[in-house]
Amino acid sequence: MSKAPYWFEDFSPGTRFETEGATITESSILDFAFRFDPQPFHLDAEAARASIYGGLIASGFQTLITAFRLWHGLRVMNPSSQGSPGMDEVRWLQPVRPGDTIHVEAEVIEARASVSRPQLGIVTFRFEVFTHRGVKVMSWTSVSLCLRRPENRPPETLET
Repeated sequence: MSKAPYWFEDFSPGTRFETEGATITESSILDFAFRFDPQPFHLDAEAARASIYGGLIASGFQTLITAFRLWHGLRVMNPSSQGSPGMDEVRWLQPVRPGDTIHVEAEVIEARASVSRPQLGIVTFRFEVFTHRGVKVMSWTSVSLCLRRPENRPPETLET
């Protein structure tokens, strides 16, 4: 689990992390949908009942943002995170419904030193989001740029 702070050298393939949970409420679904994803099955309970989902569901983007916040709440990436060049294989597998509590399970898939930036390492993570009932509702992979431990960085890359 977490022994923050982590630096690039601490991320090895197979290292796993699990977050706490966050409950997705009906009011948060409606608020998010109104502001960012105004599709009827996110915004209108009656229209949602008539949809293929049979009821109100959270936006996939709300699920992603909530999962991202849970991940960063572990503080595993502080202070090493230098951002990410992107995400791949984003999948919304099952709908998240009002009252679902979600959590994230993350695993390091690959960790390699950067050739062009010796102060950095490149870490690939696989993320899976589960409900309190154990249903996998989302998954994605992403690459993070992580600082090496200060004592492992070439002197010319250290801040003064």
